[in-house]
Amino acid sequence: MMRFSPYSPLSDLFQDLFGDTNKEKMEYKNYECAPSVNILENSNGFELQLAIPGVQKDDVKINLEKNVLSISSDKEAEKTDEQTKFTRKEFVYGTFCRTFTLPETIDTDKIGADFKDGILRITLPKKIETRISKEIRIS
Repeated sequence: MMRFSPYSPLSDLFQDLFGDTNKEKMEYKNYECAPSVNILENSNGFELQLAIPGVQKDDVKINLEKNVLSISSDKEAEKTDEQTKFTRKEFVYGTFCRTFTLPETIDTDKIGADFKDGILRITLPKKIETRISKEIRIS
C-alpha cells in the first residue's frame, strides 16, 4: 500500500497549488485506504474530487473546523455467511480520513459538495475580494 510522507514531492505540489499570495500553504494528511484526490483550480475557486467507489453518500462525513476540512468514511466489510467461499477477495473496506488546511482565500460559508458515480466533488469558492484583478497605472 502506498503512503505519502509529508515531505514527498506530491506534498510540495499540493502545497504549491493551494498556497495563496501570503504563502500560506495547504497541508494534508493521508491515512490507510485514503482515496485518491484531484484538485482543480479555476478563476472562481477550487474543486476537490475524491474517488470513493463502493462508498455510499450516507457513509461520508465532511466537517469544517476553523479552516481545516476533513472528509471521512467508516465502511465495514459486508458480512457473508460461512458457506460463501471466495477464490479471491480484493474489495477493500475500512476507514479513511483526508484533511486539508484551507487557505484564507476560501469562502468557507459557500463550500458545497456533490456525490455521483463514486466521485465526491467538493467546491471551494474563492472569496470575491481575492478574485478581483485590475491593472494599476503607473503615474
